[in-house]
Amino acid sequence: MNPEAIIECVPNFSEGTDPDKVQKIVAAMQLEGVNLLDWSLDPAHNRSVVTIAGSPAAVVEAAVCAVGKAAELIDLTRQTGVHPRIGAADVVPFVPVSGISLAECAMLARQAGLQMWRRFGVPVYFYGAAAARPDRVQLEDVRRGQFEGLREAALRDTARRPDVGGPQLHPTAGASAVGARSFLIAYNIYLAADSITNLSENGLPDVSVARSIAREIRASSGGMKGIKAMGVLAQGRAQVSMNITDFRLTSMREVHAAVAALARRYGVRVSDGELIGLIPEAAHEPDSDWLRQIPGFDPADKVLERRLHSPMAWPKSS
Repeated sequence: MNPEAIIECVPNFSEGTDPDKVQKIVAAMQLEGVNLLDWSLDPAHNRSVVTIAGSPAAVVEAAVCAVGKAAELIDLTRQTGVHPRIGAADVVPFVPVSGISLAECAMLARQAGLQMWRRFGVPVYFYGAAAARPDRVQLEDVRRGQFEGLREAALRDTARRPDVGGPQLHPTAGASAVGARSFLIAYNIYLAADSITNLSENGLPDVSVARSIAREIRASSGGMKGIKAMGVLAQGRAQVSMNITDFRLTSMREVHAAVAALARRYGVRVSDGELIGLIPEAAHEPDSDWLRQIPGFDPADKVLERRLHSPMAWPKSS
């Protein structure tokens, strides 16, 4: 492996309401050779996303440590949120940045998953380029049923058992989906509240339009290539929540334009956008509508290659 190689890891944790817990998980990743590029909490989805990068061996060890700390601090039997999840450390993807291939990142994911089970008793499902089975390439197939459903299915159905560990899930930390993938952009668009005339029984905006838009644009429904989408209620607002798995197949401009056009067709308007984590330089489009509608967007903070040159300070572990 290239000694100058750099990989990224973007672990997602099932905690977005307790900053102290998330800070402890992030602090557990502070190792020599690892840079902290981004971390954020999303109370609506009850989820946090962290981005680290550095030398492969150091990043793998940091990810394993984070899974252990998450298993210690997060109890899925008491956790709820609109985002699907199977584990305290729900998803742990490794991404090639420079001097390393996707296949090599898949090997690292396999190594990391084995250590997560051996050291912390957290079973692992491999997905993406690290998948051990064709029916586990797609993350949504691995997460089918979420923690509660998978906890039962893994005991009665051999096809749903973890790739490493198990067959039972960790009683409070569930299981982790560990994989390798190319750059993914997590991008959300809110629908303007004043344009939604229908309200749900509790007086909040009806999310049916957001769900309809998500269904029309996602690839699995015959929509846009490389797009995963769902309509959710986030922070009391209707949101189209998306993962762009290949921005070269479908650009961010095209995604935004498609959502805006569908919103108009349904008689509503798009409002502000939201980025979770970072984007690669190749996806940065300074004069685009989608970037202008993200409040406070700063390329120095949100573009991966620029952030590598000026990483964040690590939070102190209390």
